[in-house]
Amino acid sequence: MPSAREDMVAGRPYDSAGPELVAMRARAQALMRRYDATIDGDDRGLLDELLGTWAGAAIRPPFYVDYGVHIHFGPGCFLNYGCVLLDVAEIRIGARTQIGPMVQILTADHPREAHRRAAGEESGRPVTIGADVWIGAGAIVLPGVTVGDGAIIGAGAVVTRDVAACASVAGNPARPIR
Repeated sequence: MPSAREDMVAGRPYDSAGPELVAMRARAQALMRRYDATIDGDDRGLLDELLGTWAGAAIRPPFYVDYGVHIHFGPGCFLNYGCVLLDVAEIRIGARTQIGPMVQILTADHPREAHRRAAGEESGRPVTIGADVWIGAGAIVLPGVTVGDGAIIGAGAVVTRDVAACASVAGNPARPIR
């Protein structure tokens, strides 16, 4: 029988109240608390502990995650203040991607049926962001989205669908723009 973590990462329904997941979130919260107390992220060794792959990404605190270990950065990435990366499934961010302040990258999802939500059921779908992407301030990338290399996501956009390489999208929901 798979563990709640195995179900979670595989995108199957899971119960987030299981002891392994509670302990993982507590660990991540303790590391985030320590990192967020730094001046401009001056103790980046904490990111080695928190993240699956850090690769030297410049991450301005505060920085918020669920688990951290499912987040993978390519080299040369930058995240501005207040980003939220909910990593119940993998988040992969390509090299040199720049992410504005208050951006949310969300893999967590919930059933559409109220009785399943009431029972505590959750699931997740991975998010993949290519290399050399620019995500403007306050944008939200929803579960299961893939953003192609070189794409631009406008400030405040809500990205509900995949974004093609080199495309620019904006709005709610995000749509291609010239």
